[in-house]
Amino acid sequence: MRDGFVKVAAATPKIRVADCDYNATQIAALIKEAAALGVRVMAFPELCLTGYTCGDLFFQPALLDGAERALGRVLEETKGADVVAAVGMPVRHEGKLCNCAVVIHKGTVLSVVTKTHIPNYGEFYEGRWFTPVEDHSRWGTLCGQGGFVTGPGQIIMLHEDIPDLRIGVEICEDLWACDPPSSGLCAGGATLILNLSASDEVIGKAAYRRQLVRSQSARCGCAYVYADAGEGESTSDLVFAGHNMIAENGTILAESRYRTGLTVTEIDVEKLAYERRRINTFPCGRRDVDAWGCYDDERGPFALTETVLTRPIAKDPFVPTDEAERSERCQDILHIAALGLAKRLEHTGFPRPVLGLSGGLDSTLAALITVRALDLLGRPRSELLCVTMPCFGTTKRTRSNAEVLARRLGAELKTVDITKAVNQHFADIGQDPENHDVTFENVQARERTQVLMDLANQLGGLVVGTGDLSELALGWCTYNGDQMSMYGVNASIPKTLVRYVVDHAARTCGDAALAQTLADILATPVSPELLPAENGEISQRTEDLVGPYELHDFFLYYAVRWGFPPRKVLRLAEYAFAGDYDRQTVLKWLKTFYRRFFSQQFKRQAMPDGPKVGTVDLSPRGSWRMPADGVATLWMKELETL
Repeated sequence: MRDGFVKVAAATPKIRVADCDYNATQIAALIKEAAALGVRVMAFPELCLTGYTCGDLFFQPALLDGAERALGRVLEETKGADVVAAVGMPVRHEGKLCNCAVVIHKGTVLSVVTKTHIPNYGEFYEGRWFTPVEDHSRWGTLCGQGGFVTGPGQIIMLHEDIPDLRIGVEICEDLWACDPPSSGLCAGGATLILNLSASDEVIGKAAYRRQLVRSQSARCGCAYVYADAGEGESTSDLVFAGHNMIAENGTILAESRYRTGLTVTEIDVEKLAYERRRINTFPCGRRDVDAWGCYDDERGPFALTETVLTRPIAKDPFVPTDEAERSERCQDILHIAALGLAKRLEHTGFPRPVLGLSGGLDSTLAALITVRALDLLGRPRSELLCVTMPCFGTTKRTRSNAEVLARRLGAELKTVDITKAVNQHFADIGQDPENHDVTFENVQARERTQVLMDLANQLGGLVVGTGDLSELALGWCTYNGDQMSMYGVNASIPKTLVRYVVDHAARTCGDAALAQTLADILATPVSPELLPAENGEISQRTEDLVGPYELHDFFLYYAVRWGFPPRKVLRLAEYAFAGDYDRQTVLKWLKTFYRRFFSQQFKRQAMPDGPKVGTVDLSPRGSWRMPADGVATLWMKELETL
């Protein structure tokens, strides 16, 4: 349970219609199997103790008595399983029959949740047998046990030390209705919704069902476990496919279909609680739900055991794993950024865009965005002025790539060798050219910015910035140097994603020479080229100095987007990069990330305008507010304990 992770499961047992004893055996076996896997909360299908397709047999006392005896067997056989399970069965309540989820733990009934929306249309005839219960404060008895709540609108809390785990339950049609009970449950504090379902399978329904689960988990900022009926239900008129899903805040984490058994993964309730705190429009409390704790019972506490992670954690959280989705994402980024720049160019009277083109990834992406913006405005691409400014560290490879890139894009190219100007400045300030310190590097960066700004003045132009989100996070930019421009098109695009966008452009440009150049740029080591080249090759590699960008982008995503503490970021990084980096390497660069992130905020405070393209940006006018003099003491202390 550490770090908010809770292992959950959706279970589909193989059943026999109206054979309650057989069904109890299957259910108990799955609970014990889940316990062995470390599952702590699980859901079974709707009416699985009897079968959903019993029809008028639901009126028979023999079936109802058999169901209660079968539940007693499940309770007895799972006393040793520290798993909270929601089991579907018919329950007699105040003279009526209710379609219920019975929530059990260690042989004890915790609550009985009744179905709110009873379908009686199409192939569904539930209104013939079942009655909804509106009052959620009734006390009930079942299997000789009492003292639990019966009705809808219940939120169950299992342990006082895990307040973020709050469980709500709804049943099948409840999700399909226009006012799902889960919406109110989540507004009242539930972070995990269990849905016990018996949704028959017809063409196209699986996609819609998946859409419902995904969108409800996103809208409610919750985890959603959907357990569907499957093999063994009557096939007289319907077929059930056991379509099980586990979603978290709009993402399907695990899914299975056309099989029985368990679908297992972990949810992160800390993450969900953080998102709700962040979104101020998320409601705070509901009076029509009953939240109560059940952690002082004689059955023993809900143990806080470690949760072993099996859920997918991507190394590149900013980059979609699906190729089609990734291609669409890259296309959107290019277009969003181009729209932003096009508006700025139009607003300022169509100035000529001026861009420093180094032959590196960031300036390449900025050039691709700029020519697209000119295309959107119906302006000739020749209005883009690309400036190469070679100096001590410039290699033939990067300079050649810059020249070919400008030519293939149809831009004007200008070369301004800044070596003499930099040497003169060294002489003016008394800097030894052999002292390759930060001054040696930053003089070049600021000279390049000065050249661009002055050329923009000459031409009535606008300097397009090239710095990316990862550089801004680390402060890997020269204040009033490459940190400054008149519009920063890459400002919210992390380095790992920059690479994919450029690769997408190479694969879709339709120009073999341009594609070849872009491929070579992608293969070039990331470098500011501010230190002298060695034997004509790049001597200064950024990732040797500040760490791998794939790690820093990972840190950035989880530390900023989700507010995870250092220990949790480290844990996820170790899990995601297992086999690539050992713990000490990850920890080393994580310390670097936090130290630089806090100390370099002043550069972000003065960053130019630029479009937000993703969920993370560090603009002081956008999604990030942070004092430039905030200290990292708490974060660094935690890192030292790791």
